[in-house]
Amino acid sequence: MRKLKLQVQMTVDGFIGGPNGEMDWLTCPWDDALEQYVIALTAPVDCIVLGRKLAQGFIPHWAAVAADDANPDAAAGRTFTDTPKVVFTRTLTHADWPDTELARGELVAEVTRLKQQPGGDIIAYGGATFVSALIRHGLIDEYHLFVNPVAIGRGLSIFGELTGAQSLTLVRAQTFACGIVVQHYEPKRG
Repeated sequence: MRKLKLQVQMTVDGFIGGPNGEMDWLTCPWDDALEQYVIALTAPVDCIVLGRKLAQGFIPHWAAVAADDANPDAAAGRTFTDTPKVVFTRTLTHADWPDTELARGELVAEVTRLKQQPGGDIIAYGGATFVSALIRHGLIDEYHLFVNPVAIGRGLSIFGELTGAQSLTLVRAQTFACGIVVQHYEPKRG
């Protein structure tokens, strides 16, 4: 079965965005070692899953980056643009983006269907609502939490909808020169 990985930026106090989704706290630029970590993380990925809200900015942004050969992130943009995407939505009726399908069914059934298909790993990017639902339903197989060296006091959490403890096993923690610490966890199952 394919693995569903979560890659998410967060603050040391556990928020993935400010109260209104602000991202002005992100650590930029990344150092080369962190970029290599992401390349290794995404190398076996052949499907990206996104919530609708993030998809509406994420997909056009990376398509524009991919089209600009002068942009230092053009290669990453091409990877994001060329990788098939599944956007989870209750409101969209068609995808305006290439290599994108819509998942309009129940989240657990749709993710389970994707995991059972042949192929490489799946990676999730998303806003707090989408990621919270994936976590609440126990659908994430690997957490890659990119903890930025900043606290913002309040904001959007991805763990706020848990109804009980979800035990995780630390696989690896790695610090990077830019100040980000990546914490890689896997859920303790059964």
